[in-house]
Amino acid sequence: MWIDSHCHLDAPEFLADREGVFARARQAGVTQMVIPAVAPLHFDMAAQLAAAQRCAYALGVHPLWMGDDSSDNQREADEQVMQQVHAAWQRYAADPRLVAVGEIGLDYFVEGLSRERQWFFYTEQLKLARQYGYPVILHVRKSADMLLKGLRQFPVSSGIAHAFNGSEQQAQAFMDLGFKLGFGGACTFERARQIRHLAQTLPLQALVLETDAPDMPPQWLYRTAEQRAQGEPQGRNEPAQLPRIAQVIAQLRGMRLDKLAEAARENTWQALPKLRQLDGDAAPLPPV
Repeated sequence: MWIDSHCHLDAPEFLADREGVFARARQAGVTQMVIPAVAPLHFDMAAQLAAAQRCAYALGVHPLWMGDDSSDNQREADEQVMQQVHAAWQRYAADPRLVAVGEIGLDYFVEGLSRERQWFFYTEQLKLARQYGYPVILHVRKSADMLLKGLRQFPVSSGIAHAFNGSEQQAQAFMDLGFKLGFGGACTFERARQIRHLAQTLPLQALVLETDAPDMPPQWLYRTAEQRAQGEPQGRNEPAQLPRIAQVIAQLRGMRLDKLAEAARENTWQALPKLRQLDGDAAPLPPV
C-alpha cells in the first residue's frame, strides 16, 4: 500500500477526469492520498473530495495564494482571510479525514511576494495548528531557515516539509523538530544532484513520498521549453506515478521497493497521526 502524502486533486487540471485519476491511483496500489487545500476557496472541495473518495485532506493558506496585495489596509484584509480559515477549522475540526494544517509556509523563490505577509500567514497558521493540536504541511522554497525559526517560536506536534530541497543541516533541524521530509518527482532527474543525494543518504525514517500532482512531474512526463514550444503538452502528474517514482528512490538507496513502501507508510503515519486510523477506511485496491 502506497500513500501519496501530497497531491492537489482538487486542482482544475483534474476536472475532466478526476474519477479516472483516483481509479488509476488505486490500480497502481496508491490506496491513500492527502489533499492539501491552498486557500479558503478550496476548503469545501477538498473536504468533499476526501469524503467521496475515502482519503484525507488538509486546510491552509499557501504563500502563493495569499490573495490580492493592493488593499488600502492590507493587514485588515489578511486578518479577514484568517477569520475565514478559523471559521473553516471550527466547521471541519471534528472531521476524521482532516489530518493537518496545510499547505502553509514561505516561498522566497518567487519574486514580488511580500515576506511580511507570508510571515503573518505562516505564524498565524502555526498558532492555529497549536490551538487544534494538528501537524502542519509546509511549503519550503528557499525558506528553510525562516520556517525553522517559526517552528521554534511556535512549536507544533509534527509535520512534513514538502518537496524538501535544503541542506543536510536543515534536514536534520527539521527532523529534530519531529518533521518528515517529502520527496517526489524531482528525484527522477539525474541533474537534480542535491535532491537525489538527500533521498539517497538521509535516514530512512525521515522520508515520506509525494507527487504534488498535478505539479512536479517526474522525468518521463517532463517536457522541455523547446518541446512545449513545438506543441508537446507538459505531462500531468498524478498519484498513479508514485510507485514508479518510489522505484527510482529505492534504486538510489539500494533497497527493496516493498521495504521503502513500508517505511514511507509508517513515516507518514508518524507525521500525520490521524492518517493511521483513517487508513483502515481507505478505499480498497481493485481486484486483480
